[in-house]
Amino acid sequence: MKLWRLIRILWVIARFRLDALVPVNRLPALARPLFRLIPIWVFPRGDRPRGERLRLALEALGPIYVKFGQMLSTRRDLLPPDIAKELKQLQDRVPPFSVDQARTIIESELGADVTNLFAEFDSTPLGSASIAQVHAARLHDGSEVVVKIIRPGIDKVLRSDMALMRAIARCLSLVPDLRRLRPLEVVDDYQATLFDELDLNKEAANTSQLKRNFNNSPLLYVPAIHWPMTRKRVMVQERIYGIPVADVDALRDAGVNLHKLAERGVEIFFTQVFRDNFFHADMHPGNIFVSTETPEDPRYIAIDCGIVGSLTREDQDYLARNILAFFHQDYYEVANLHIESGWVGEGTRANEFAAAVRSVCEPLLEKPLKDISFGQALLGLFQTAQRFHMEVQPQLVLLQKTLLNIEGLGRTLYPDLDLWHTAKPYLEKWMKDRAGPKGLWESIKRQAPDLVYRMPELPVLAHQVMRQNEIEVRQRHNNSRAMHSIRTGLKQTRRRSRLLRYGGVLLVAGLFWQPLAHWAEQQPWPALAACALGVVLILWR
Repeated sequence: MKLWRLIRILWVIARFRLDALVPVNRLPALARPLFRLIPIWVFPRGDRPRGERLRLALEALGPIYVKFGQMLSTRRDLLPPDIAKELKQLQDRVPPFSVDQARTIIESELGADVTNLFAEFDSTPLGSASIAQVHAARLHDGSEVVVKIIRPGIDKVLRSDMALMRAIARCLSLVPDLRRLRPLEVVDDYQATLFDELDLNKEAANTSQLKRNFNNSPLLYVPAIHWPMTRKRVMVQERIYGIPVADVDALRDAGVNLHKLAERGVEIFFTQVFRDNFFHADMHPGNIFVSTETPEDPRYIAIDCGIVGSLTREDQDYLARNILAFFHQDYYEVANLHIESGWVGEGTRANEFAAAVRSVCEPLLEKPLKDISFGQALLGLFQTAQRFHMEVQPQLVLLQKTLLNIEGLGRTLYPDLDLWHTAKPYLEKWMKDRAGPKGLWESIKRQAPDLVYRMPELPVLAHQVMRQNEIEVRQRHNNSRAMHSIRTGLKQTRRRSRLLRYGGVLLVAGLFWQPLAHWAEQQPWPALAACALGVVLILWR
């Protein structure tokens, strides 16, 4: 099976002439002639650009590779712009699996017949994707639900395809120009994301957490999970009704306030990232709906929480301070934040990095605020930081992906959306609460239980610190004595060696004085001078 799959991949690579993506001149010397011997040239390249050929090849390879391309499209820090733009067009169109297979999985996971579990079960799926498909159903108490079912055999397909992807990534890592894209790291990130999506218990837990965070919120509604009927391969969730957020015409016809809807999308994003530290990281238009119950006071509905992100407190502070520094055009502060965080290479000069950041931001700030893309500014910052050996942080990649989705969505709903103006008051308030008296008091309250718990241990800990300090002082003293002893020994060794050389020269001169004197009388002065210099060098050494 693996061999056939490999043959299929090679066929698609040849058919779409993906060899054009490989810089042959950068290959190892031994690999170049072998690469040129491959008869891939028999396939015409055509007039399609390289990005389009790559997109079509991924679509031909199937849903797992399509999903991989979708993930790659968010890594604009790694891809050329033309390829990233083309990969954004990938659509996850997958034929549904049969209703009999769906029923078998449900009954296997829940241990009962579908007719006993549900009053109604729609055999026609509402949607089908690469990992799972969804059916509408009704519980015996009359509640309308959707049943999400993992595609049968998908785990085996994933493992097989991921093994091949890793093999290809290892080969790409041998090419210097492609090594900087870190192909193995990209494949590993993708694998972790995919296998998380195979466990619907995790998605259900993420959904419940997001629902708690926005409980009774006018901004966002998250459908409830029906936990008694949720397992690893089956999830039952409240069914929602709303207009897909990308259907702008339908939203207008329903009288939805698009300006308010766009601003609320921004507020939801910053609330998730900074207030809750738990954000939906797959907020593409297919996962977002809009409730039409109150069109003038619109409310989002979010589904599919398989991918979520979170940040450390340090990352939160870094991002908030960076964004505010952008607002105030304080590029030196941006540079210092990067250096303090340790995300750029050691020895980076703040003034040089500030100049590089200024070159990214100033052209944007010369435009009207409504024409500024905050997501693109953040992307430009990350790309600039890479020139200073900044390592891309996985949690920031998720954040960047989510921010670009939110910003694109907001501009689709309301083209004049001013993302910076909408975000600035929220961030300033968050920083004030975080660093002000309220934030200090909350920090003390949060740490108080741990401090009370540790209080009885403080005398012991203080004694341990003092004891450790005493041991370190003794060790330094012993090390100093040992170094002194070593230096004394080396001096004595050098003195003995010098005396040995002097004695050797004198012994040879004494034993062979007559022959040497006779020999010296017959030699020209340059030869005698060279011999004398040799003796001096021996004695000097």
